[in-house]
Amino acid sequence: MRRTRRVLLVVIPAALLVVAVALAFWSAQRTLARSAGLARTQHQLGFTLQPFDPAAAQARNSGFEPVNSPDAFTSGAFLSGDLYLAGSAGLSIYSQDGTLRRTLRTGFELPVAPIVTIACGHLRGVNEDQILLATAGAGILLLEPRPNAALLLHQLLPDSPDARDLTSLLPLPSGDLLLGTRHGGVLLYDGATLVPYAATADQAHEITTLAAADSTSILIGTRNAGLFYVHAGTVQHASAASGLPDDQIESIAVANGRAYAGTPLGVAQFDLNHSDGSVALKPERILAPGLFAHSLAPTASELLVGSLDQGIQRIPLGTHPRLRNAALGLEGESSGQRIDQFLAPAGPSAPLYALAGGSLLLRGEIGWHSALPPSSANLADRNISALAFAPDGALYIGFFDHGLDILSPTSSESIRHFEDDHLFCINRLALDPVRQTIAAATANGLVLFDRQGTPRQVLTRRDGLINNHVYTLGASHGDDRLLAGTLGGLSILEAGAVKRNFTASNSGLKHNWITALAATPEGGWLIGTYGAGLEILAPSGSFSPIELPAGAPRDLVINPNAILVTPSHVYAGTLGRGMLVRDNATGRWAVVTQGLPSLNVTAFAEREGELYVGTENGLVRIAEARLP
Repeated sequence: MRRTRRVLLVVIPAALLVVAVALAFWSAQRTLARSAGLARTQHQLGFTLQPFDPAAAQARNSGFEPVNSPDAFTSGAFLSGDLYLAGSAGLSIYSQDGTLRRTLRTGFELPVAPIVTIACGHLRGVNEDQILLATAGAGILLLEPRPNAALLLHQLLPDSPDARDLTSLLPLPSGDLLLGTRHGGVLLYDGATLVPYAATADQAHEITTLAAADSTSILIGTRNAGLFYVHAGTVQHASAASGLPDDQIESIAVANGRAYAGTPLGVAQFDLNHSDGSVALKPERILAPGLFAHSLAPTASELLVGSLDQGIQRIPLGTHPRLRNAALGLEGESSGQRIDQFLAPAGPSAPLYALAGGSLLLRGEIGWHSALPPSSANLADRNISALAFAPDGALYIGFFDHGLDILSPTSSESIRHFEDDHLFCINRLALDPVRQTIAAATANGLVLFDRQGTPRQVLTRRDGLINNHVYTLGASHGDDRLLAGTLGGLSILEAGAVKRNFTASNSGLKHNWITALAATPEGGWLIGTYGAGLEILAPSGSFSPIELPAGAPRDLVINPNAILVTPSHVYAGTLGRGMLVRDNATGRWAVVTQGLPSLNVTAFAEREGELYVGTENGLVRIAEARLP
């Protein structure tokens, strides 16, 4: 009996101690879980997930008609045998035999934001694989193919502008999705919440690319902070200080236990089998030093490197790799194309494709050749810099870096292209009122065309041209005054001499950088600036801001010479905000974004009531009477 009492005296306190410890542990766990949940809630990013109807979007944009422009594919993915190709122009879906099944265009059936990358993934809460389209400004579009029915699209749109501006996607085996952003680091979407990725939550780097090292390890490339490796609960970092050729990571590829990180100065090779939390992440060796490695595709024996200006390069992965140029093998094609991505369907003997210069190439036995049928007549480029009508109705279309096209006034299929050392970067196209011909101001001189649309004369610095920072010119109403918009303000010239200068310090001018000028119907001047939107210069010499619609920012950038006045409207093209439209009958301004292939509006031209609008992503036209 005494022995039993002693046992109880020992066991009961011990049991009470265990219970107390368990209660304390349970309470601590609840506190930690509650704290973690609270922290997670506090760090959640707001977003909306809702259906996106391409047909309804197209109906809203029915007034605008695109002018055929070249393909601009920069990313692709395979799903169920179909090929999905996307870029700034939108999304194109091809069947296995190369037939184009469907096209969804940026600004028409899709939001006005370029698609920057495609991924294929099976996310939480969804019954099948989806095509995931990351955009630069409109979040993610989630597409369910549904072969025997209409496409089903949803848009995941974060509240934060930084979270909408994406650069990369990485679907995880768990059903989660990693989002790389241009300025907001890496985000994690789990089907219900959107939060900063825990492993790098305190590092809001500019993300360029994401890749899976294995089912649980992640590689993160950044714009200026090198490479991060998330593995076994640790985050390792490699930079130029630890052996990277450059801190800018352009591309990542993983194969056979090794990772390859492409930079503007070569490729770093890492052995992931010998890298854990206790071992520094250092390159095993550097391949192709000096080569701009924009995209990568490792094979069993070599590494294919796609560059910005040297085409596709082959690097044998032996003990002493050497660089070999692989000609593209296309008639009339240059090996200097920009290579944006390599892609291949699933399977051990799958063919290899490359997205080169916006088009799709297939690797054959003796080189690379076009994998898709040729498209109809197109403009030479999508990045429009200037527009002007010749007296005969021909439309001159200047490109940012590809010369100019002349569109026939009688046939939209008839396009003539001019490009050489002088006709390259087109800054302005203007009608010579005396000779009734077009003059093209370029980065390498002034090119004068004749009435037949043939370049006849080139003027350069050797012919007396000078180089000053004058961005725009305007002839005054009925006198010999000339207005010159410069980097430092506005100058008024009379008889070839400067009579008066307006700056932000001596007048009501809000910004010194003048980008565009146009005479208004009321006798004043509309002045576009780089950072203060639009102002009116009255004949009396006083300045006043225009009354923009509610919500329009006052720090608008008006693109160079992107102002046009017609009898019924005034138009101004902005950097990233669409176009401003003034109804001359009411004097009111509106902002137009729907129906545009880009919010960066760069040029206007009008003839017989039809307006042409140039953007950095193509050319559209609309009858002025149909403007929304």
